[in-house]
Amino acid sequence: MTPMKTVLAFFRRSFWPLQIGGWLGYFALNFTAALGEGKEWWYMYSSMSVTLSGFIVTSILRQGYKRIWHLNGPRMVLSAAGMLFLAAVVQATAYVNILFKFCDDCDVHSVFGYLWYFASMFYLLLSWSGLYFGIKFSRQLQQQKEAALKAQAMAHEAQLKMLRYQLNPHFLFNTLNAISTLVLDGRGSTANGMVASLSAFLRYSLDSDPVQRVSLAHEIDATNLYLSIEQLRFGERLRVRMDITPEARSALVPSLLLQPLIENAIKYAVSKREEGGTIEIDARREGSGLVITLRDDGPGCKDFNDRPAGHGVGLSNTRERLLVLYGERAQEFTIANREPRGVEVRIRLPFESIPVDKAAKAEMTA
Repeated sequence: MTPMKTVLAFFRRSFWPLQIGGWLGYFALNFTAALGEGKEWWYMYSSMSVTLSGFIVTSILRQGYKRIWHLNGPRMVLSAAGMLFLAAVVQATAYVNILFKFCDDCDVHSVFGYLWYFASMFYLLLSWSGLYFGIKFSRQLQQQKEAALKAQAMAHEAQLKMLRYQLNPHFLFNTLNAISTLVLDGRGSTANGMVASLSAFLRYSLDSDPVQRVSLAHEIDATNLYLSIEQLRFGERLRVRMDITPEARSALVPSLLLQPLIENAIKYAVSKREEGGTIEIDARREGSGLVITLRDDGPGCKDFNDRPAGHGVGLSNTRERLLVLYGERAQEFTIANREPRGVEVRIRLPFESIPVDKAAKAEMTA
């Protein structure tokens, strides 16, 4: 909890302690000032009576302020000013009467004396009202800020889920067609393995929270489930090489970060070529960042920004997810052609890891 939230939470449940403490402080100040002016000790009763009167008046004034809180700005200000003026008149009248009762040499000899007493009580109640409304407005602003942050977080979460769940239907259709072909060819065991892999991958993709992050080791396991399905479809035409350093395996990354990138590479660099292609995945720590690089040896792309509608959705969705999750902390997401051919996708994220024992436990339960 931030210091501001702590202070506001204290004020929210501590009106009466503050009310009592404030008026006790006024009593102590008023009484000691009177003693300094040469008043007798029994003047304490006068100070005590004025303090009790102020306590009652401000407690009633608080109820009035609570009733006008819902009004619009000008109406609330006018209503509060009227209540404050009336409260000052009541408190000044009580002050004068109490003073005359306990003080023989405190007579008022002109109208200006009454105005002085009224002005002093008005200033006192004005200060109390300023403190009351200041705390009230601070609480309201904090609540509005928290509501806005909550709404923003919910919007980000909804956006992430929308982006994450745009699973390419072609992958599912092609996999089902491949399973059907395997069954017709009498390769039932291979078809069963493909169904098991598809089931495990879909379960992972639908159960994992797109807002939460997982270890790169866990993400690699999910990627291998996806690749096992695709390798059953393409056979030796799909070649995969991975170079993941041990330190990088414990890094936290968004779930299903690699799948749309690999799917994109298979679609454009492997499936359209008779000889197939090779996909390379590298991940390593560089300073304070985690660098993930995905390469293929396909024909490349002439213009990544000029694609027909529906093409490159995986790349754009990944970019949007990283922007929502990391903001400016997503230090790099680049797509470029390789020499002599192929495409390279490079991602650099802040390196944040989980303890090694927790990472190992997550892999065992995955």
